[in-house]
Amino acid sequence: MILIAVLVLSYCLAFAQGTATDIELDAKAQLAHRLDSLNLLLYTFLLILTVLTIWLFKHRRLRFLHETGLAVIYGLIVGALIRYTGSTTPLLHIPVVPENATQLHQLSLPPDTLWLKFPVKGASNVNKTYGYRFRGEIVDLENNEIDLKATFDPEIFFNIILPPIIFHAGYSLKRKYFFKNLGAILTFALIGTTISSFVIGTLMYVFLQLVPNLKSGFTFLDALYFGALISPTDPLTILAIFNDLKVDVNLYALVFGESVLNDAVAIVLSGAIQNYEERYQSGTGGFEANAFLLAVGDFAGIFSLSLLIGAVMGCITAILTKFTRVRDFPILESALFVLMSYSTFLIAEASDLTGVVSVLFCVSSTLHVQ
Repeated sequence: MILIAVLVLSYCLAFAQGTATDIELDAKAQLAHRLDSLNLLLYTFLLILTVLTIWLFKHRRLRFLHETGLAVIYGLIVGALIRYTGSTTPLLHIPVVPENATQLHQLSLPPDTLWLKFPVKGASNVNKTYGYRFRGEIVDLENNEIDLKATFDPEIFFNIILPPIIFHAGYSLKRKYFFKNLGAILTFALIGTTISSFVIGTLMYVFLQLVPNLKSGFTFLDALYFGALISPTDPLTILAIFNDLKVDVNLYALVFGESVLNDAVAIVLSGAIQNYEERYQSGTGGFEANAFLLAVGDFAGIFSLSLLIGAVMGCITAILTKFTRVRDFPILESALFVLMSYSTFLIAEASDLTGVVSVLFCVSSTLHVQ
């Protein structure tokens, strides 16, 4: 009986200790939930303020500043407040060292997850294991939790926010004028963005040669890669002004089409430059014609395959919605249209292509065939 009583008492103590730790973990989870709600509330207030500002500018017919520019200013102000104001939620950092040092040297990349054995409060012989997921390189070790939560995840933008934007752009596009000016649009997007990338990259390289501290750290290919990244422009403010002023539809189609395609061109061009540097360039650092031609082939192939995937998926979507009875159910037809377009984006991205071009031509092809 005494032995049974001791076992029951030990179990109750371990359960109580585990419960205390679990309560603190629940409090930590609740704090994270409150921070997420606070960030979403902040973003919602920014959107409300932007909508009211747009109404005020349109009502007062103010022309000295467009509402999109003021929305950017709002974001900068709020971001500065979050960045430079104090916070009561600092992050806890624990340096982690593997038990086997040779195991760390055998890894070519950081591990995907870390398993941390953490002692239960009040019980030195009881540990719980917690997993931590790889997020990327840490630049600022002094970040607090609010800064971390407010930092926008680029994967959310590229995989969730960007596809509906391109879908709406392709759906609302005046296809007659877009395809009528497709040659000029492709000229501006392909040749114009390429020329801009090389001009900016060359100027950046010349500037780096004039700075002794930076001269040895960057190559000409690094400068070209930088030029390819910043060359594409998104004239959202100009398009909004065009929409308000009801400008010529051909001019609108040219500016809009170039702004949609130049992002894809820049992505493909930067990838081609990276391939030239990492896989094709010799160790001598000299120019190689074969490597250059292969990079150009990658550029043309990725863009063409992205366009082909979009056109094929668009035709399949049009056939499904046109020659089946799903058109008798408008809600199902709309859902199928959206899901097929989003699938096109994901197929292109999973194939190392550009989803922007694919989803744009998928929507345009679907509406054109229908």
